[in-house]
Amino acid sequence: MAARRLLRVTLVRSPIGCPKDQKATVKALGLNKIGKTVTLPDNPSVRGMVRKVAHLVRWEEVTEEGGRTEHGHAA
Repeated sequence: MAARRLLRVTLVRSPIGCPKDQKATVKALGLNKIGKTVTLPDNPSVRGMVRKVAHLVRWEEVTEEGGRTEHGHAA
């Protein structure tokens, strides 16, 4: 059976000064403090949310076993 793919997302910049929709997206991802990390399922919905706030977060693809596959970085 293939390992389930996940995204590990960390808030690295504050959403203060960002539009309301971006603040809401950060909150919907479960991020409320700089440095907080959440692990979310790797699906198109979550990918779209991460892409919307890519300048505020750092993300990486992981498998359910914990192995890393790729990295994404804040701009």
